[in-house]
Amino acid sequence: MAEIEREAMEYDVVIVGAGPAGLSAAIRLKQLDADLNVVVLEKGSEVGAHILSGAVLDPVGLNKLIPDWKDKGAPLNVPVKEDNFYMLGEAGQLRIPNIVMPPLMNNHGNYIVSMGNVCRWMAEQAEEMGVEIFPGMSCSEIVYGENGEVKGVVAGEFGKNADGTPGPSYEPGMELHGKYVFLGEGVRGSLSKQVIAKYDLAAKSDVQKYGLGMKEIWEIDPEKHSEGTVTHTMGWPLEGNAGGGSFIYHLENNQVYVGFVVHLNYKNPHVFPYMEFQRFKHHPQVAELLKGGKRVAYGARAISEGGYQSMPQLEFPGGALLGCAAGMVNVPRIKGNHNAMLSGIEAAEVAVDAIKAGRSGDLLDGYDKAVRKGEIGNDLKKVRNVKPLWSKYGLLASLGIGGMDMWMNTFGIGFLGTLAHGKSDADATEEASKHKEIHYPKPDGTLSFDRLTNVSFSFTNHEESQPAHLHLTDPDVPVSVNLAKYAGPSARYCPAGVYEFVGEGAETKFQINFQNCVHCKTCDIKDPSQNITWTVPQGGDGPNYPNM
Repeated sequence: MAEIEREAMEYDVVIVGAGPAGLSAAIRLKQLDADLNVVVLEKGSEVGAHILSGAVLDPVGLNKLIPDWKDKGAPLNVPVKEDNFYMLGEAGQLRIPNIVMPPLMNNHGNYIVSMGNVCRWMAEQAEEMGVEIFPGMSCSEIVYGENGEVKGVVAGEFGKNADGTPGPSYEPGMELHGKYVFLGEGVRGSLSKQVIAKYDLAAKSDVQKYGLGMKEIWEIDPEKHSEGTVTHTMGWPLEGNAGGGSFIYHLENNQVYVGFVVHLNYKNPHVFPYMEFQRFKHHPQVAELLKGGKRVAYGARAISEGGYQSMPQLEFPGGALLGCAAGMVNVPRIKGNHNAMLSGIEAAEVAVDAIKAGRSGDLLDGYDKAVRKGEIGNDLKKVRNVKPLWSKYGLLASLGIGGMDMWMNTFGIGFLGTLAHGKSDADATEEASKHKEIHYPKPDGTLSFDRLTNVSFSFTNHEESQPAHLHLTDPDVPVSVNLAKYAGPSARYCPAGVYEFVGEGAETKFQINFQNCVHCKTCDIKDPSQNITWTVPQGGDGPNYPNM
């Protein structure tokens, strides 16, 4: 095929991703220099369409970025009034007293929010300052300069046939060039993954770890609603099968966020994270809360859990990694949005100084150090051992020793040093022959739901004639290796039912229903053969999350 010719547009800074990190960077750039040309490219159909988070927001980043956010109408309307921590058994629960929890676990001063709506509001603030924001613009390629630096991205390519050739309505997209390019794609971003590999940015960091977060929005009986209440649980139903836990947040309008996180380093390939979530809702405490209510939305996404020791180098020639593209989630707090915002601010400040000095396309010296030695590093360093303790020794060790380590780190005493994570989540998967199959109860259609029904509540849509955005390195591996050795875990670890094995015996085939994909990227992370690569579909496709 002949080389594609594309028009190019020049900017001072090109930002990929209209999440909290990218939007914070855009706003800070314009605050520091109103004459800068800044563009934000978002693959969702609108800003917020692909944003899914718990979320209890620590406003530290927003306070720094827009101190008068209350006066400007930021959608932070539900302050946390009550914190609950429970250890669940199958039929009961044990409350963990708040007084034994380290101070950093206290949610006083935080807000229950829809991060999708927060990002929509932030986009309005950015546009008022002159930032150009283009939703529905997937960034499919990196553009490199003469010296191997990141020069820009290709965005807005539409109309390919299923085989990847240009269709009758093909649009080649454009190249958007910047003096610097910020990648704020979120967890396991496709361009970030390429850049980390090309420049070996993870050479000095520990392996990255991940969790799968699933979430439903429920409208419940007003008599059971308690606005501002935050509840976290651990234990049942996962118990020894996997690490993880739940969250239940009471927001406005008699709605609650019901969420469940499964750490992706589980060994047993029979674990079915989505069904663990559905089973959780049948716990007596949760079932009583949801009784008489209705689910109104569903979604899922991967969560970076490696923390402080797993962050790659954040600077690369021509740009920087922001927020969850680098992994800035505080795992025990289940919070990363505040650090994403702070990272955008830090990157913007370093970039403005570089541009003022007449530089472009080089390393943004100082950004990585500002993150590691500043507020973000301080936040993550205190909790750096909780995840590896949980992974190696289980929940109780994580609560006991990890809790003590967090307390000691609060006072500046790191008695454990920095523990390593060990294997990647893909490598942690063991052969099916070493484990018993897990039998899950059938969803009842009232509290629990089958995957495909729930996916319809993510309002996901992909234009079906385009190429599948999920690529197999070797098309034979899913059946010959993953099904034979690992009992086909992709049919279970995907929270949207994208992957299935059809037929029997020698006629078995691996089927990819890419139209269902909610862009969680779990397949890219957990596939034991690392045979699946997640890439962006054409712009605007994917979930259309309301109020997530």
